[in-house]
Amino acid sequence: MPQAPQQVLAPRRKTRQIQVGSVAVGGDAPVSVQSMCTTKTTDIGATLQQIAELTAAGCDIVRVAVPSQDDADALPAIASHSNIPVVADIHFQPRYVFQAIEAGCAGVRVNPGNIRKFDDQIADIAKAASDHGVALRIGVNAGSLDKRLLEKYGRATPEAMVESAVWEASLFEDVGFHDFAISVKHHDPVVMIETYRQLSARGDWPLHLGVTEAGPAFQGTIKSSVAFGVLLAEGIGDTIRVSLSAPPIEEVRVGLKILESLNLRERKLEIVSCPSCGRAQVDVYTLAEDVTAGLEGMKVPLRVAVMGCVVNGPGEARDADLGVASGNGKGQIFVKGEVVKTVPESEIVATLIAEANRLAADLPASDDAHVEVITA
Repeated sequence: MPQAPQQVLAPRRKTRQIQVGSVAVGGDAPVSVQSMCTTKTTDIGATLQQIAELTAAGCDIVRVAVPSQDDADALPAIASHSNIPVVADIHFQPRYVFQAIEAGCAGVRVNPGNIRKFDDQIADIAKAASDHGVALRIGVNAGSLDKRLLEKYGRATPEAMVESAVWEASLFEDVGFHDFAISVKHHDPVVMIETYRQLSARGDWPLHLGVTEAGPAFQGTIKSSVAFGVLLAEGIGDTIRVSLSAPPIEEVRVGLKILESLNLRERKLEIVSCPSCGRAQVDVYTLAEDVTAGLEGMKVPLRVAVMGCVVNGPGEARDADLGVASGNGKGQIFVKGEVVKTVPESEIVATLIAEANRLAADLPASDDAHVEVITA
């Protein structure tokens, strides 16, 4: 039977499509997930190892820092050996922009607020990028906004950041260069949301979403999820980076899960588990954690319900691909809506893992999902 279309909250905003190496950004391309290496770029081996780990986790585009000449010198080896597009992150020194382009990087992030005499070199940067097929990202950041705009607006308001982005975009467009995305990042999700809304209304540039300096893993996940959820639900955003004070692989996991939750990526393994309450007659916390650990790495779209009582348990378990409704020290195992067996609590985890692997063997690793828009 054909799959039902996945429902999304709003159609994607129509943006110009650019190419970042092998990854299309904007237009009708899927929303891509980015992260940034935490290694020293000069340590080529460690950087490539981290890129390989990020690639395996599902990262689409990776950024590396280029604060020094030695970092710039390492770019050719990194760009040529990475399996995903590499974007060089450039601040302060415009000469590194040209080196990154020559090095074979798929993209270069430039920060207009802190590159000296940046505007004077727009034409040369645009020509070099165009000649080499390299995309750019104009990365406006609240923490490094041009001093002239800070004096005009008093602080990094949405209006100030949008003015910076639109001005820089116009300089590139005036010399005929259009292969760029824009980001306008702020640490406050409310300000960030309003800034992207305003920027989205000003042009068809592909937008890179980010809450900058979002914080440690828990706080940063919440702030990014709130901000991305609002904007993506409005159809705004073409590529995302979750900024966490945590290993970058966690950024990718959070980003992918945000997209899956909004049906902007095909859902893979999804664990549905109850929060537990006084009705629970089994240890739901441990069951859910053990099932999740046992199925880690599963790439197929499978919904597994781990439920702890008879109130919502049977319904949720029946609605999932695979589920358990637990009570009185045992669990009823459901597969595709039907009870297939009842097992003791001690056997629930092993039974669910075995059934999940059996179901997974009959499912494709990935499917191109189509979507349908829900409107209120």
